[in-house]
Amino acid sequence: MKFAVAWSVFWTLVVLFVLAPLGEAAEIPHAAHQYRQELTRQARLVWGLDAPLAVMAAQVHQESYWNPKAISPVGAEGLGQFMPRTAEWMPDIDPVLAQPVPFNPRWSLRALARYDRWLHSRLKADTNCDRWAMTLSAYNGGLGWVLRDKALAVENGHSRWLWWDNVERYNAGRSAANFRENRHYPRRILHELTPRYAAAGWGEGVCF
Repeated sequence: MKFAVAWSVFWTLVVLFVLAPLGEAAEIPHAAHQYRQELTRQARLVWGLDAPLAVMAAQVHQESYWNPKAISPVGAEGLGQFMPRTAEWMPDIDPVLAQPVPFNPRWSLRALARYDRWLHSRLKADTNCDRWAMTLSAYNGGLGWVLRDKALAVENGHSRWLWWDNVERYNAGRSAANFRENRHYPRRILHELTPRYAAAGWGEGVCF
């Protein structure tokens, strides 16, 4: 009887500490491993050796599911899902991106890392988690909207320096559908997808 109990405990521990992490890793698309080295290279060229790789990997996962040929219903293209006008603007912040080719994985991953960096440098917050949530909201919907949402939060007695339960509550004018999508975007990337990549050894998250 004692042996059976011990055996049961053993397999419970196996499930919790071995199989569960493997299950999380299995939810990472196979293509992610194909582009991992390139993402690491481009992210570190832009951010340095402490680049938040797990976050950006989760972002690519959300944007395109690691499909370099992805095209969204509204016309966003490639791994980073850049709209044509945004792709044409990218050389303004990074001369390396002078030839907009969003379907090229190297270009797209460099552009994602650079655009994240550009947005991150223009958004201040009390914690890195809140700052990244604002950065991702801006990537998804535009920097101007985040700045207007921050101002609206202050007008209503909330902090402009906190995203969760503060700025995220306010909509400065988006349609209801766009507002829902925009608020889902950082929450899914930071709280659901980033932990998967962190568990698979892609680096640390920013919210846990």
